[in-house]
Amino acid sequence: MSETISEHESVEEPVVESAAEAVSDEQLISMLVDPVRSDGLQLTGEGGLLQQLTERVLESALEGGITDHVGCDKYDAAGRNSGSSRNGTRSKTVLTDVGPVGVKVPRDTAGTFEPQLVKKRQRRLTGVDEMVLSLSAKGLTHGEISAHLAEVYGAEVSKQTISTITDSVMEGMAQWQARPLDRVCPVVFVDAVNVKIRDGKVANRPVCVAMAVTGEGTRDILGIWAGDGCEGAKHWLQVFTELKNRGIEDVLILVRDGLKGLPDAVGTVWPRTVVQTCIVHLRRCAGRRH
Repeated sequence: MSETISEHESVEEPVVESAAEAVSDEQLISMLVDPVRSDGLQLTGEGGLLQQLTERVLESALEGGITDHVGCDKYDAAGRNSGSSRNGTRSKTVLTDVGPVGVKVPRDTAGTFEPQLVKKRQRRLTGVDEMVLSLSAKGLTHGEISAHLAEVYGAEVSKQTISTITDSVMEGMAQWQARPLDRVCPVVFVDAVNVKIRDGKVANRPVCVAMAVTGEGTRDILGIWAGDGCEGAKHWLQVFTELKNRGIEDVLILVRDGLKGLPDAVGTVWPRTVVQTCIVHLRRCAGRRH
């Protein structure tokens, strides 16, 4: 009989704990939602619930970081004369996905604490940069992006800041475009796609793409080049020359469209390369003949 009761108790204990956890979650949600209902607190926007939660989460994470760094909790006597202890806080405002948030960043006496969530001299969290780049990619000007962030998020972001964000991506793009390449590429596919590009005004421009199939069987985009208005063998010759200067000494097979003069441009840079017309273009040409 005692064994039966013991087994019954062991089965019921996890159920009671799960119910307590569920009640705790509901109470937490209620504590967060009640001020929104009763006091008319906004969920988003300046001074909204999400901003306040973001502020508390950031400050809690920063407080945990300084605790790990100095090795003791706040007001703990063990931190006295330890070589490094808390040294107050400094206030700063960071731009987040929910708008500007003011946080208090803790400091230590030795000046060696390096916060990771909100780094020194950091004024924007990563989500803001991604938002700016997304709007820029959709064709919005710097002024339009600044106005959008001010209207939707209540965040004042200058045109210079937006320019800095987009310029940093361009610098990374330039480094990627100039990276060294493998000596030999088994297969390289080349083609051009007409896209709308804003350069003073919106116009269709060909964007040339070269993609390689590596010896391991993976695909690698070798580069992307925006043309000056037309796709021609002369422009492709410049592309092939750049690829050779970046390290490609030989290409076994190059697959291309039906552009006239392209095989000659390939032969000038890689004389032993086999030039093959893309099967899609071959089928198109075959259909036209019949």
